[in-house]
Amino acid sequence: MRRGVPALVVVGSIGLDTIETPETRRADVLGGSVSYACSAARFFARVGMVGVVGTDFPAAHRRLYRRLGIDTTGLQIVEGRTFRWSGVYEPDFINRRTLSTELNVFADFMPELPPAYCEAPLVLLGNIAPALQRHVLDQMRAPRFVAADTMDLWIRTTRADLDAVIRRVDLLTLNDSEARLLTGRHDLKEAAKAVRRMGPRYVVIKKGEHGAMLLHPDGLSLIPAFPVDRLRDPTGAGDAFAGAMMGWLAGRRRIGPEAVAHGMVAGSVVASFAVESFGLDGLTRLDRGGIETRRRALRAMASVFG
Repeated sequence: MRRGVPALVVVGSIGLDTIETPETRRADVLGGSVSYACSAARFFARVGMVGVVGTDFPAAHRRLYRRLGIDTTGLQIVEGRTFRWSGVYEPDFINRRTLSTELNVFADFMPELPPAYCEAPLVLLGNIAPALQRHVLDQMRAPRFVAADTMDLWIRTTRADLDAVIRRVDLLTLNDSEARLLTGRHDLKEAAKAVRRMGPRYVVIKKGEHGAMLLHPDGLSLIPAFPVDRLRDPTGAGDAFAGAMMGWLAGRRRIGPEAVAHGMVAGSVVASFAVESFGLDGLTRLDRGGIETRRRALRAMASVFG
């Protein structure tokens, strides 16, 4: 791979979040799908980010990205305010209520890739409008593996654009309710089969604390979530999962069902550290030793002895 080309490019949102949980409230927490995914992927591969922030974006956050080893060549800084989201989690940490969403500079975001990024072998399309995801794919030269995330908003409002993206990706990740909405099927295995018929070889259905389901050409794999002792902030857990999974895959010579399943194990482990702290705190304090210890523990929990 040519010097300066990231092994993985992540495209999505960057924001400043105000998060309230049953325990505490924090304002202007660094967030967004790009922040979580890149912070998780960097343990396994050189990752480059593509996103937009305003001139109010703290320089300390840019320094943090660089300290974590994230390539910020694709970070756009434009006049205006950074995307902001505010929400409150219910005591179960499953349901949350959005208080405000201020798109600000993100409203006009058009992801333009630096020349080196166009040659990256892997790309993760975060949860942004399908038209923007397609714009990114049009700039890529010949990616080896493409994954995309989506949400119910795009399924309901831009279905034609979303279908066009789904046809072009190798892996689609979405949660259980989104899979049912996208396919009209309640049974998750049948929903995953229906998504595979739309184009992707791999479909990952996230089920929160119940882990994730992978449907692949050879069958079905179930990956458990790592049971954490104390949940503090679930924001960004899905993005951390996807980022770690794709970072893991970036280091594999061959990407097949077994590699994707192992990538999901890495994703489950890294996401568990993310939810034990606020914002990116858990990911910035983490090291490979901690990941490997918990990865071995998760594999042991998932073993069945006959």
